Amino acid sequence: MLKLLQIGALTLGLSAFIFSTKAQTSGGKLKPEQAIMDVRHYTLTLNVDFDKKAIDGSTVIDVIMEKPTKILLLDLLDSMKVSAVTLNGKKENFDHKNGLINISLAKTLPAGKASIKVFYGGSPRIAKRPPWDDGFTWTSDSTGHPWLAITAEQTGGKIYFPSKDHPSDEPNEGADLIITVPKDLVVAGPGLLKGVTKKGAKATYHWQTKYSINNYSILFNVGDYKVVSSSYKSVVGRNVPVQFYVLREHVDKGQHLVDMAIKAAQSKEKYFGEYPWAKEKLGLVETPHLGMEHQTLNAYGNKFRYTKVGGQDFDWLMFHEFGHEWWGNKVTARDWADYWIHEGIDTYSDALPILDLEGRQAYIDRFKKSAFGIQHKQPIILGKDIDEASAYNGDIYSKGGYFMHTLHYVMGDTLFFKTLKGLATDPQFTYDHQNVTDEVERYFSKAYGKSMKPLFDLFLRTTNKLEVSVKQRSADKYFIRLQNIDMDLPLDVTTDAGVQHIAATSKGVTVTSKTMPVIDADAWYMKKVIYE
Repeated sequence: MLKLLQIGALTLGLSAFIFSTKAQTSGGKLKPEQAIMDVRHYTLTLNVDFDKKAIDGSTVIDVIMEKPTKILLLDLLDSMKVSAVTLNGKKENFDHKNGLINISLAKTLPAGKASIKVFYGGSPRIAKRPPWDDGFTWTSDSTGHPWLAITAEQTGGKIYFPSKDHPSDEPNEGADLIITVPKDLVVAGPGLLKGVTKKGAKATYHWQTKYSINNYSILFNVGDYKVVSSSYKSVVGRNVPVQFYVLREHVDKGQHLVDMAIKAAQSKEKYFGEYPWAKEKLGLVETPHLGMEHQTLNAYGNKFRYTKVGGQDFDWLMFHEFGHEWWGNKVTARDWADYWIHEGIDTYSDALPILDLEGRQAYIDRFKKSAFGIQHKQPIILGKDIDEASAYNGDIYSKGGYFMHTLHYVMGDTLFFKTLKGLATDPQFTYDHQNVTDEVERYFSKAYGKSMKPLFDLFLRTTNKLEVSVKQRSADKYFIRLQNIDMDLPLDVTTDAGVQHIAATSKGVTVTSKTMPVIDADAWYMKKVIYE
């Protein structure tokens, strides 16, 4: 997710916008009535009214109930007004307040498949500072054409459609969006465009994804779009379509960004395996807000402002948001408490073009600079069953990315990158199979050959830095010891004879030097060095 992106910098800052009620954030403790519900598919059929800044229509939620129930519970903000609810085609009584649709069933619903249909409409919440807060952005382009964008990550899909709003449950069979707009406008959506039907002054666009998808990516954008298309061969030889829904007024700039997106895909595939949604599309859409990761349709609003990496044009915003196709969309946390899995690993990946195009020292220097942006005010992981607003802080980006940099050093190039690619491609961690930090730690520990839990706990569950003490014992003898971790770690120590690569322990190691040793000069660790 993009909150406050400093273009070209590794560190992303914290949003100033805080939601005031529980209903306005995603996740948290899963409600018992929803815990027994497995969402399989969403179908949104909506008409968009630009004059009234409103929507109306229906959403079908196909589910499998694990147990019989007389209550169904869905999330939908009160700005939407529900007119009717049916279960398997029959009307049911409901109550809609405080962001919840409580459906009281006339008869007990047995375990198994069921289809809930909610008829509703209204004026969705308007985003005040997109993408720093969620809602609909109703605006127009410079030629006067209406332009609509939706942002929903912190609040969740319930901002405009009824859903089970929890990161642990994605619709395994995907989603269909059937969106009607004025006929001179174009709808961009997730997955593949199945068809466009025009009738009178209206046009209906049918978008479909068959992949599991987080509910804040089930959205659409509307504008005076032209499609700049291309394709590339994936790392496994598959032809991947590339589509950029760009405003007509900027169509001349579209191809260059598409070319950069293809380079980004090739860079990501080198480290993380094939683009996750290769059977559908690699998609971008121009938005009036700065940007956001949305599966197969990444929002782009950086106004074609590029920097240089290795002498080549480079768009940090596009590259970062696109990286979430792996970290956040394919590899997904099932509890917002583990948000760093999305943002930290993706932020780390932002530095890999530096490594590839400018070399190892430039890559190291990038992380050394990024350390100044780490706040250490609260742990990255605050516990379990955490909602998105509580879990979010700037360190999930900067410190999470730096932690991956530390793992890189501890494990070494070959093992680290092999393990990272494994995490991004192993079926037990991808698509329908979501993760928590303990599972990620065990995967890295298994690859490393010994437990890395002390390292994960220190940097993710506390605000402490690695403490290293250096005690001079004679004119040229120094005793170096790890003080706050029960784990042997590799450590670079610069002495008068050059850099020594030692195995530092809590018991201590003696090194010989005619000058005071410098600990970890390349700053692979977030650390505190204590000279005695």
